[in-house]
Amino acid sequence: MKRHFRCLLPILVATCAHGEPPAVPLPDGETILARVDANIASRNKVIESAMVIHGRRGTRTVESRSWIEGNRRGFTEYLAPPRERGTKMLKLEDELWTYSPDTDRTIRISGHMLRQSVMGSDLSYEDLMEDSRLAELYTAATAGRDTLLGRPCWVLQLESRGDDIAYASRRVWVDQERFVLLREERFAISGMLLKTTEVRSVREVDGHWVADHIVFRDALAKGEGTEFLLESIDFDAEIPASTFTKAALRR
Repeated sequence: MKRHFRCLLPILVATCAHGEPPAVPLPDGETILARVDANIASRNKVIESAMVIHGRRGTRTVESRSWIEGNRRGFTEYLAPPRERGTKMLKLEDELWTYSPDTDRTIRISGHMLRQSVMGSDLSYEDLMEDSRLAELYTAATAGRDTLLGRPCWVLQLESRGDDIAYASRRVWVDQERFVLLREERFAISGMLLKTTEVRSVREVDGHWVADHIVFRDALAKGEGTEFLLESIDFDAEIPASTFTKAALRR
């Protein structure tokens, strides 16, 4: 017994002298952000989704189908409710066009119009225009660790790479194993909080972890936010080139 005590004594003395063991260094933020982009990246995808918009006059659901090629071209057609059916949007690089069947007009959305709400939701046209590859828009530093949805997360601080990016900085929570974003806070250059996103559930589709229930909130507006529900996503689907043309808006 005495011999065992003597063996432990140096360890106990060393622990008391030096305090807690050194913390494990945080991983590189740029590497984590690259893994986030790689998780969701694909040649193209087709998405069916619904937005549940909680407005001052009640709640309504807007359903849509989107065709996305890489991160530069996209086409969305709204399917329901009847009031929105047939409305379409086309993204070509840095340009956004909308078509309304009620007026039979095609309009280019630009300038201050990009900050406007889409169909009364907490999402703006700028949000829809954004390049999905965050590593091209922001630098990243790992700020700490946290837990969300019972999952260990890395907390990243993102700073914009240019003045033409909608949000000057972001704070994001990344699932340490799945590399999917579980929460975001988006800030203006002044540091004012503008938007938040909160992921409520994720699922795996064809080797990609995707958020299938997200709540978007405009921090400058009152309300319960806008829920995004992912109904289906088809990675690397074949999409005709004619989909991404202005002529397709009037079909």
